[in-house]
Amino acid sequence: MPANSPRFGVWALVHGSRAALQDPAEPYDASWARNKALVLEAERLGYDSVLVAQHTINPHDPQLDQLEAWTASAALAALTDRIEIIAAIKPYLYHPVVLAKMAQQIEHISGGRFAINLVNAWNRPELERAGIGFAEHDARYAYGREWITVVDSLLRGQTTRFHGEHFQIDDYALRPADPFRARPRIYVGGESEPARQLVADKGDVWFVNGQPIEDVEKLLADVGSRARPAGQPPLRFGLSAFVIARETDGEADAHLAHLFALAAQDKPLRERQKVNIDPNAVMFQTFAQSPRVGSNGGTAAGLVGSYDTVARRIAAFHRVGIELFMLQFQPFEADMRAFAEHVIPRVRKLLAE
Repeated sequence: MPANSPRFGVWALVHGSRAALQDPAEPYDASWARNKALVLEAERLGYDSVLVAQHTINPHDPQLDQLEAWTASAALAALTDRIEIIAAIKPYLYHPVVLAKMAQQIEHISGGRFAINLVNAWNRPELERAGIGFAEHDARYAYGREWITVVDSLLRGQTTRFHGEHFQIDDYALRPADPFRARPRIYVGGESEPARQLVADKGDVWFVNGQPIEDVEKLLADVGSRARPAGQPPLRFGLSAFVIARETDGEADAHLAHLFALAAQDKPLRERQKVNIDPNAVMFQTFAQSPRVGSNGGTAAGLVGSYDTVARRIAAFHRVGIELFMLQFQPFEADMRAFAEHVIPRVRKLLAE
């Protein structure tokens, strides 16, 4: 069991609804106004983190609205007091010196509550249509390794010199340095072999996509057993999951069936999207193995059932090593409130027994 108590976070609705785009109970809305209100309420409800995914164009349909992650994260840092703000970053979109300076500034605005989520991209048009190009899978991870090495050093306030294949950095230092801690926390996503080694070498927390507990346990055992750089604390783990929690298991199953029916209306859009996805991305290979709703594994983690059922399953995930649960809901605001009221206290009680 992890030494730390479980933490609970929410996904910002940067591209609208997470399970189905055509839901009468949750009209499509990826606006700044909605996301601001959602995160402020999440903080009031006691949630610990918010993950702001990064896309410059909507990954489902380029005609749909898309929230910008880093300007939104800076604004959220100024508006909140306690919640951790995690901004995702795709290395090809920002030079590491520029991004490190941005991250350092948001760290100051937040008072030491900022974090980076390093992802190495899967959506081809986002990079190709900008003329950046879309390298093959392992090449993206090699680029990301150099990139995060530079960013890590700069965020620590070090005078940085780095000569690699992609970056030539000479005696660069950023001021003011972080007065709150050594540097902002670094989350890493991805489950391929290059991703696993990258998080062992450079990350603080590994984000695992939603999937059954026995699969999660194997992933954590593999990456948790890898050597860490000298002086680095043990790696911590987070899990993405879509939650459907109701008074009874039957009510939860009925809502899951309802969301599957709504998601079926998005099938033509999903089919068009497939051509944009890197087939070597392990995330999508895993998703193809079981039906689900929600992104990043969604309901495949099994957090569907009564309040007691969901609490027991979360406690079981925590006991095998998951510390942070990054959650999705639909309808988001109503289910986020119900989870805070009915599930979190049950989880705390179970883990205290």
